[in-house]
Amino acid sequence: MKTVILTDGGMGQELVRRSKSEPTPLWSAKVLIDEPDLVRGLHAEFIRAGARVITINTYSATPERLAREGAEELFKPLQKRGIELARQACDEAGDAAIAGCLSPLFGSYAPALTISYQETLDIYRRIVAEQADGVDLFLCETMASADEARAAVTAASESGKPVWVSWTLADHGTPRLRSGETIAAAVGALDDLPVAARLLNCCRPEAIAAALPELIEFGGPVGAYANGFTSTEALKHGGTVDVLHARHDLGPDAYADQAIGWVEAGARIVGGCCEVGPAHIAALREKLEQAGYQISGVQ
Repeated sequence: MKTVILTDGGMGQELVRRSKSEPTPLWSAKVLIDEPDLVRGLHAEFIRAGARVITINTYSATPERLAREGAEELFKPLQKRGIELARQACDEAGDAAIAGCLSPLFGSYAPALTISYQETLDIYRRIVAEQADGVDLFLCETMASADEARAAVTAASESGKPVWVSWTLADHGTPRLRSGETIAAAVGALDDLPVAARLLNCCRPEAIAAALPELIEFGGPVGAYANGFTSTEALKHGGTVDVLHARHDLGPDAYADQAIGWVEAGARIVGGCCEVGPAHIAALREKLEQAGYQISGVQ
């Protein structure tokens, strides 16, 4: 029987939707502070839906974002809180691996907003130092450029934990990173680093379907988890996610159909990103099982 690793969906958008507060530039990190029960509960829902890997909710708790909002002193407490809440959810809902989160330092869709490679690497090392003891693997996700991914993977690999890297793609046209770089260039930039899996995320499902064959050709475990946005162009640096809108044609069954297509193409890790909630993951689990796949965790 073929096995598939099922991950969680998008924490941030779901938390913003459930929160009593208005969205802020700190996005889901604000919920860690004010409504930790929501975070713990959503992690648990994803596990019950079938996820065997969950990612800590620290995507927007990077030093740069916190400093921009005058809250840099919250960096270490938020990293600790994110790990604690994920662990509590596993204790409550069932066994799942916990992935550390290395996210874009300046925002998900802005590869031009960069600092030097060495500065980027140093910041990722700070994040890894706070997360390494509490996670089972590292997920370097929504990487928009080859250098960004190389810095994140380098820092994560120094922990000795398995490292997954996931690039975000331009939503239209020939498959490329949001920086304009090719998939081959992105993969090649990591040739000398230990990468346990290569993934694509936080772009349209159609963009993932177009890019997967090329990524699969490089060998090794491959995965994907798309977002459900109509477009990401409205989100600017320092802005709030309420300017983004969900597609109406990617409900749980429709999204699961897209993800099954990735699995049939050769992906062995699937889940969801923004606008993909527990119901989507439950539908995906059901369809995978109906198709004869066994849901597994990280080996």
